[in-house]
Amino acid sequence: MAQQIDERNPFAIDPGDELPVGLQLTWRLRALIATGRLASGERLPSFRRLSEWAGVNVNTVRAVYAGLEREGLVVSRHGQGTFVADGIEAEGQLEEIATDALRRAHEAGLSPRELAMVAAACASMPGGLDEAAAEPAELPDPAGEAEAIGVRRELRRQIARLEAELGTYPGDLPRDLPTAPPRASAHIAGVEELERTRDTLIAQLSAAQRAAEQRARRAGRERLQEASPLERAMSWWRHKL
Repeated sequence: MAQQIDERNPFAIDPGDELPVGLQLTWRLRALIATGRLASGERLPSFRRLSEWAGVNVNTVRAVYAGLEREGLVVSRHGQGTFVADGIEAEGQLEEIATDALRRAHEAGLSPRELAMVAAACASMPGGLDEAAAEPAELPDPAGEAEAIGVRRELRRQIARLEAELGTYPGDLPRDLPTAPPRASAHIAGVEELERTRDTLIAQLSAAQRAAEQRARRAGRERLQEASPLERAMSWWRHKL
């Protein structure tokens, strides 16, 4: 099928890619939904319109939408179209993490496909993303306080989430804030120590978020010129509607 579509079109599918065209289109739509670029309740393009944009058969788009509906990501409404399902919790950090990884891969002379393959392989390996395997085994509690063990586990999970979120603000953390105490692998931190670490990270994250918001306001319209790929995709999409 000849494709006579805008070369900037973010939905143009590469028929020569090793991934099936339906899978390519599915991943693009899932990425837009997962990152919140396509919000809950938002209407997707019609079968025919998206097939023209992607350069694929209408039946391919119909199958892609059907697959997304089976996953609970979209819903079809008779006579109205297909919409992003209600209650989808978007993770904007996914886009930031992905674009940062792509920039680092580009700087290292690596291809995006290599990065994606290695990331998928690492995630599928035993212990790749298994929290239980990543977390050190809990040593027996001398006092047999099972409740304290549960509290420490929950605090460690909170600390891990805070550290991950704080990592998305590498240039926004004020230098004059206290830092969380280092943790040695052989040291079992008590509840109070973990609470201090958590509270310190909360203060750091709050300050970093404020700094990031101020930086974003200063950037103003310049941000549009440095839009991410998914942001550009949505700008193109909505301009065509």
